[in-house]
Amino acid sequence: MLNDVSVDRVYLACGSTDLRKSIDGLAILVKEGFDQDPFSPALFVFCNRERDKVKILYWDHNGFWLYYRRLERGRFQWPTETTASTMTVTRRELRWLLDGLSLEQRKAHPAVAARTVI
Repeated sequence: MLNDVSVDRVYLACGSTDLRKSIDGLAILVKEGFDQDPFSPALFVFCNRERDKVKILYWDHNGFWLYYRRLERGRFQWPTETTASTMTVTRRELRWLLDGLSLEQRKAHPAVAARTVI
């Protein structure tokens, strides 16, 4: 489902968020806590203290989507060591987090800027 979403940015809420908040509570957090527009073409991603639940808030032309993921086993490798309330990541990095990987993927293939074909 997230593959069909057209977004400019992905914002992670650093640290933990009280996931008892629903759409309105998370939208207010985006606006007042992060100083961002919840109606912008972006994904706003939140994780709970135990790191086993994630909510993603997204505005789609006439209403909000609220995606929710709960892990039965394991934890998300959520970034916590930052002084900022949010951090911007790529869609690829978000996929890594949702798959249980960390943002610092040292085993991923490095980007190649090919100039010619051999």
